[in-house]
Amino acid sequence: MTTTAEVGTPRAHPDAGGKDPRPRPRPGRIRRIGLPYLLLLPALVLELLVHLVPMVIGIVMSFKELTQFYIRDWGTAPWSGFDNYRVSVDFDAPVGEALLHSFFVTVGFTLLSVGLCWLIGTAAAIFMQDTFRGRGLLRALFLVPYALPVYAAVITWVFMFQHDNGLVNHVLHDQLHLTDEPSFWLIGDNSFYALLTVSVWKGWPFAFLIVMAGLQNIPRELYEAAALDGAGMWQQIRRITLPSLGAVNQVLILVLFLWTFNDFNTPFVLFGRAAPEAADLISVHIYQASFVTWNFGTGSAMSVLLLLFLLAVTGVYLAVTSRGRRTSRAR
Repeated sequence: MTTTAEVGTPRAHPDAGGKDPRPRPRPGRIRRIGLPYLLLLPALVLELLVHLVPMVIGIVMSFKELTQFYIRDWGTAPWSGFDNYRVSVDFDAPVGEALLHSFFVTVGFTLLSVGLCWLIGTAAAIFMQDTFRGRGLLRALFLVPYALPVYAAVITWVFMFQHDNGLVNHVLHDQLHLTDEPSFWLIGDNSFYALLTVSVWKGWPFAFLIVMAGLQNIPRELYEAAALDGAGMWQQIRRITLPSLGAVNQVLILVLFLWTFNDFNTPFVLFGRAAPEAADLISVHIYQASFVTWNFGTGSAMSVLLLLFLLAVTGVYLAVTSRGRRTSRAR
């Protein structure tokens, strides 16, 4: 007697024991997998519009002879090839020599600022680990420079650095008598120290906040055991605190370096469009090359060179620090 299979019943594979071996995706699972990418889509689009598109336009502009004569329609500017890059790296010519001087000033300023921010922030975070009366208020006061808007904070420092009636000269010269006469802080060689002071004052609370968060992950039992073994405060910091903060410091120093090296708001608000030679950071120098001399092609080439330098430094830094961490773990 012959039986007829029901219409619409799927045939089973002969080697599957009567079951279809092909997995069928569930609609709910597809929605769960695609939902994170759907939520990330607006951020990716904004990242493309805000960062990547201007970056590509800037790279294209660096290969053009873009001056004030073509500013209304920069697409019609003639191509110059690598001429803008040759002018920027020709250190025997005035443009390249000025750029090299600005680069060295920026490197020295960045190393000092990042080092002092990390040192002050780490010391303050370690000090705040102990419980004492008023600790919460002191933590809030430490974060005030980081919470203030950049322009409001730097403009306040501009008034404090004034030659005749500034607070800095009043304290150093009139009250403490540390200088023979009031100093000019916003011009000359002193402008570098003024810029460094404002940068450290503005940046160390961020280091304090990050290090203080990293200290919360260190078990207190380690310090108690070290104290029972006779380890002092400095030995505990050296043997427990700093090694435990290795991953935190790796990210912190890199972020501080990138922020400080690219800082434009602080020197621009402090000195205006023309920074003194001693405080001629590369961000302001590129601004002057682009918007003061109206040579946008050369300014774009300098920006691309700065981007390549920061990418190279970041790659080398991450490679060295990651290798050091793997070596320490292997030991």
